[in-house]
Amino acid sequence: MARPEKIRLGDLLVTQKLISMEQLTFALDQQKRTGRKLGRVLVDNSFVTEEQISEALAKQLNIPFINLKFYNINLDIVRRLPENQARRFRAVALEERNGMLLVGMTDPTDLASFDEISRLLKRDIDLAVVTEGQLLEVIDRVYRRTEEITGLAKELSEDLGDTAIDFGLLTDTVGLEEAPVVKLLQSMFNDATQVRASDIHIEPQEGSLKIRFRIDGELHLQAEADSKIAPSLVLRLKLMSGLDISEKRLPQDGRLNIRVRDQSVDVRLSTMPTQYGEAVVMRLLNQSGGILSLDKIGMPASMLKRFREVINRSSGMVLVTGPTGSGKTSTLYAALAEINTVNQKIITVEDPVEYRLPGINQVQVNEKIDLTFSRVLRATLRQDPDIILVGEMRDGETAQIGLRAAMTGHLVLSTLHTRDTAGTLFRLVDMGVPKFMVASSVQVVVAQRLVRRVCESCKEVYTPTPQEGEWLEHEGMARQHWGRLVKGRGCSSCNGTGYRGRMGVYEMLEMTQILVEAAAHQDSNHFMKAAREYMKGKTLIDHALYEMAMGNTSVAEVMNISNERED
Repeated sequence: MARPEKIRLGDLLVTQKLISMEQLTFALDQQKRTGRKLGRVLVDNSFVTEEQISEALAKQLNIPFINLKFYNINLDIVRRLPENQARRFRAVALEERNGMLLVGMTDPTDLASFDEISRLLKRDIDLAVVTEGQLLEVIDRVYRRTEEITGLAKELSEDLGDTAIDFGLLTDTVGLEEAPVVKLLQSMFNDATQVRASDIHIEPQEGSLKIRFRIDGELHLQAEADSKIAPSLVLRLKLMSGLDISEKRLPQDGRLNIRVRDQSVDVRLSTMPTQYGEAVVMRLLNQSGGILSLDKIGMPASMLKRFREVINRSSGMVLVTGPTGSGKTSTLYAALAEINTVNQKIITVEDPVEYRLPGINQVQVNEKIDLTFSRVLRATLRQDPDIILVGEMRDGETAQIGLRAAMTGHLVLSTLHTRDTAGTLFRLVDMGVPKFMVASSVQVVVAQRLVRRVCESCKEVYTPTPQEGEWLEHEGMARQHWGRLVKGRGCSSCNGTGYRGRMGVYEMLEMTQILVEAAAHQDSNHFMKAAREYMKGKTLIDHALYEMAMGNTSVAEVMNISNERED
């Protein structure tokens, strides 16, 4: 196709009545001061969306706008354009069409980039418009470092040979960044961040070293390497996180902070001696990811309204329960972000501090120096707080201090490992907290789980198996509604899993007067009966079934929650 014409974006958006002249003048002034692109300024100020800008450009240039969210990417074609150039020119090669190569660009009027892409691809190109956000997601997904990691692992293995090496000397060598072990770790962290992995597992086996990533709650094999590189990897990680490199017989915990792709990532590291060497698990806490707002966590509107009312009270305890990795901390921080005002003193006591929120006082527990939850919590009460967040109710002492604080005019937020809302109060009693204290202090209990979202790019209608059909009927879903069930076929967008991202499902038990009286009753069954009555139609499973019927998640994901609760 001919080189595209140059277009003044601001004038185009005004002509198409997407923004006003006043908004354009304001954005141009901000652009001059910040040096950012005009389109980014307009989007950041919510004057227009990325999609609206792209569609306006496509209309003006008479070329297609492609929504990459629903586009089935051909990996071989995309990779014809190297990653650095794809990021630099904000472009992606999409498909062969009429003897030409279709390329999606966020700014098709960028003539210099158009010429450079044509030169690199050595082909005549056709243009389409894509949004920047979707383009960067595709680049992150496609240009994986799997081969690079495997190659670096092989290079490290060859460097080591069969002789024993003092890896301590490796850390003192000049040009350390060139050492294969450092390059391997850098590539591993880069790739994990690109695919939104929450954990990295490094596991020595009898004849190999397995590197696995946990993505959306599921483990995926990332690379397999020679087992002899395991000691050097572990040693390097121990040095980075300040652990004892001579101790290989005992488990150790440490932390490090790394910078990956312009993002600050806190890494919680745990080592464990196994039969074939030390295994390492690293939890990645992306500090640049931002805190979700309460509107974005997926809580049903009616529940969210009541939850908001409770967290705006001046005293009482709010508990969020669920297993490890169910998003409890994200929910509590979303609540904190909402009530974090200049006239409130907020103190958090955590292990570790998972999110950073400006304007609040965050304390990191350290058992090694006897800085325990209960000790910090006692000191916290002398700091004149209005709101306290306790990372986890780990023992009876912590629970009692927290509940006393809730009784004496503080709002206390915390988490507990229980399966559902009703069982939470019994768990506190089992921990040695008096019944009257539990009944009078707890305001609300939220139980939550994370289910995987069906991939939007390869979503298709799903017919349940006979076993699933039986379960659906047992849960009250009539056959005539089965046509709304979906699953993901598996595509490049979701790495063949059929799922992309996760969402929360919730249940909430608010302590009404009836429930407070039942909780204080000597017979525990009294409370269970009242709680079951209150939760009718509002349980975790009910919410999960609703999301399934809306085509957001699959039958298998909801059945997993159901099975877990029945175990």
